[in-house]
Amino acid sequence: MTEHTSRASGPGGPPWQRWLAAPPAVARLPWLSSAVVLLIQLVGSTFASENQERADHRVDLDVFGYALLTLGPALLVLRHRHPPLAAFGTAAVAAAYFAAGYPYGPIFLSVVVGAFGAVVAGHRHAAWGALGLFWGSLLLTGHWLYRWLPPDDDGPAPWGFGGAVAAWAVAVLAVSELLRARREQVAREQAEREAAERRRADEERLRIARELHDVLAHSISVINVQAGVGLALLDSDPDQARTALTTIKSASKEALGEVRQVLDTLRSPGGAAPRAPAPGLARLPELAAQAERAGLTVTTRTEGTPSPLPPGADLAAFRIVQEALTNTVRHSGSRTARVLLRYAADELELRIDDDGPATGEGTVGGNGLVGMRERAAAFGGTVTAGPREDGGFRVTARLPLRRGGNGETTERGNGETT
Repeated sequence: MTEHTSRASGPGGPPWQRWLAAPPAVARLPWLSSAVVLLIQLVGSTFASENQERADHRVDLDVFGYALLTLGPALLVLRHRHPPLAAFGTAAVAAAYFAAGYPYGPIFLSVVVGAFGAVVAGHRHAAWGALGLFWGSLLLTGHWLYRWLPPDDDGPAPWGFGGAVAAWAVAVLAVSELLRARREQVAREQAEREAAERRRADEERLRIARELHDVLAHSISVINVQAGVGLALLDSDPDQARTALTTIKSASKEALGEVRQVLDTLRSPGGAAPRAPAPGLARLPELAAQAERAGLTVTTRTEGTPSPLPPGADLAAFRIVQEALTNTVRHSGSRTARVLLRYAADELELRIDDDGPATGEGTVGGNGLVGMRERAAAFGGTVTAGPREDGGFRVTARLPLRRGGNGETTERGNGETT
């Protein structure tokens, strides 16, 4: 209902103008509208012939006259593919009709439709030329050639008639230009809407890709480390190997749950709310525990008074920390990492440090860092990452806050207050 109302009340003028600017499919069939024009010309000209034959000294319609009345609408069938031909053809047919002395009547209609079609199709010069040809032929036959053309007792046409035809041609061109401009505007608006829809779809695909990357990269890194531990200790320390397998099971179960939640939103966009709340900074202790199972000791510290993040930014902050720790597990020889949450008056600073050195297993700076920067940028924040002078590596993210404040500093080791 909302969409229908916005379309009906949007820019574009009265309903008839919107209809002409974007007519329904059936109205765009050239043969159908041409048949309507043919019917109007035949019926209207027949009545005109009965009234004008004696009073206005016009020639009665014969086979040639009806052929001309039919030829104009027949040319209109070509106006979508060959607009100039239809415009000039209908103008020439109408000029021949009046030169033959047949009654004035609705044969003007085929000229109007032909010129209108040419202007709307972008061939305005052809429309102007066709109407100029038609008007010039009326002046020529009405003020000079009438002596040699039927009917025999015909006199010169009044000059007012030529002026009326000129005014009529100008009006046709003006309305045609108005509708052409309106149709181009409708086409632009439609293209902009389609482009916006494509952008929204691309952004949604990118969001889902980032979410899947973060979930899978972290979980698979934990699984990879624990699988190596389990294989190494399978014979010498079965209990420790069993612990590694338990960690693998737990990490894979959690990853499957988060992937299922992401896919549920993909299958039913705008549908029911997710069954589990999205991860946030409140789950940092769980994240630290997972990293510990992968062999990485994580210490978290909070400075300032924790303040709420805008909707979605809490998830972005969590994923940034998660990705930074995943990169430490995968690319750093350090088995410790430090996470700092610093709340200022208007922003949250996240700082993730490890002491290095890099292990050479891949390179830091691929999709993970790109994803972190995109997540932060979506909420007006920034992410910087690079090696420190002492050989370690640091990721720093800044996210705007709704409100903030300074307060006490607390420290946690693997999620526990010390």
